[in-house]
Amino acid sequence: MKRVKKIFTFFFCLLLWAMLPVWPDAKAVGMYTYTYDYWGDERESPAAYAARTFIAGNMFGIGDFSEPQGMFVKDGKIYVCDTGNNRIVVFELKGTEVKFVEEFGEISGDVENKTLSGPNDIFVAKNGDMYICDTKNQRILHIDKNHKFIKELTRPNDETVDQASDFLPQKAVADSSGRVYAVVKNYNKGFVEYDASGKFSGYIGANQVTFKMSDYFWKLISTKAQREQMEQFVPTEYNNLFIDNDGFIYATTSTFEEYDLLSDKAKPIRKLNSLGTDILIKNGEYPPIGDIDWGKAGGISGSSKLIDITVLDREVYYALDMTRGRIFGYDSQGNLLYAFGGLGNKLGYFQYPTAIEHDGDNLLVLDSKNAGITIFEPTNYGKLINNALDEYKKGNYDSSADYWRQVLALNGNYDQAYIGIGRSLLRQGEYKQAMHYFKVKNDEKNYAKAFKLYRKEWMEKNIGWIFGIIIAAIVISSSVKIARRIIWEARRA
Repeated sequence: MKRVKKIFTFFFCLLLWAMLPVWPDAKAVGMYTYTYDYWGDERESPAAYAARTFIAGNMFGIGDFSEPQGMFVKDGKIYVCDTGNNRIVVFELKGTEVKFVEEFGEISGDVENKTLSGPNDIFVAKNGDMYICDTKNQRILHIDKNHKFIKELTRPNDETVDQASDFLPQKAVADSSGRVYAVVKNYNKGFVEYDASGKFSGYIGANQVTFKMSDYFWKLISTKAQREQMEQFVPTEYNNLFIDNDGFIYATTSTFEEYDLLSDKAKPIRKLNSLGTDILIKNGEYPPIGDIDWGKAGGISGSSKLIDITVLDREVYYALDMTRGRIFGYDSQGNLLYAFGGLGNKLGYFQYPTAIEHDGDNLLVLDSKNAGITIFEPTNYGKLINNALDEYKKGNYDSSADYWRQVLALNGNYDQAYIGIGRSLLRQGEYKQAMHYFKVKNDEKNYAKAFKLYRKEWMEKNIGWIFGIIIAAIVISSSVKIARRIIWEARRA
């Protein structure tokens, strides 16, 4: 009888344990992480980030998200565009805890239409003002932190815009002066720009026109009717943008020919200055394009489709790939630091990722199909890489090199650690040692720079005895000539 009671008690406890709600914050899950080496081969590395938490609306009693498309993070608050439910949902991060703050689908103030319809993106300014891409209402709403209407940005009244077409803003940001830059569906002249008063002021960052030579040839020999039916040669569209603390716009586009990627003609990631010129630094072995090798594993084919980007204070940026659900981290020089993530149903994987943001060093990814947000935190390995980059940016080159050496202790195949040590030594004037580290990882550009400086330094240190040898050689040569002359004249006499 006691044995039966024990068995019953065991299964009862097991049943209770199975019924407990699963809160994925309990333990961070490490992700498969990799980089590419000099030869373009994929190299597995320690996990740089671990999935810590998954946030869904039903965890807070506000119902499931419905096809959420946009997200913004500021001062520990997460703003989610719950597109299908026509609302904005706000959470707050406090350490490892996530708290629900508010939700709203209506605004107040002097405006006729006070209800949101299909909000696709949101940007929050320093003063708390919000800019919402209220897509189905064909406007960008500017409201204050209390949801009170300030102004709305609508279809530009300009000859470059078809006034009969729909105005469907997809993404938007605002700079410190209140200028707004927006991605508008089917607008391919670049970002639509509005000044602080809400007046349309033009376009910025127009893509270059791309076309195939075969199409161009057929257009030349086709009739007028045939040419009208052909696709027009128009610039490609952007799909997302992010504005950093210095006012530079980082943008992503996924409209290109795959064979243009490795030659850097496609430019899926761009950094635009105030003139709309791409100034993204690309000193890596391969341009920042996501995966550099794409096959058909798991039934997925094609190149990376980068659909969003976020930039940390140290100028490290992370791009989100929709094709394979991966996150690619790059440093300010365009070197791939690591890639992780994937498609799946486990914590840390995605089904249809749509947006990426950061809170400090933590990364947040919004998944439209999973209807939730995954929060990633850096591992010890990832923190060492971040610290090395931070110290280098501050000018603490000794400290930066020390962190890179700790990274090497965890991953001896990590190219960026060798290059990072070499760059630190280069800054310290240790040119010969820097040459060694650059040579190990075939960094020809930095090796050439270090060699040039080493050669200059060597010449400056040894110029004295070099000139001494040259002068001595001249004197000896002259003396020999004089001696020969004297001997020759003596014999002649």
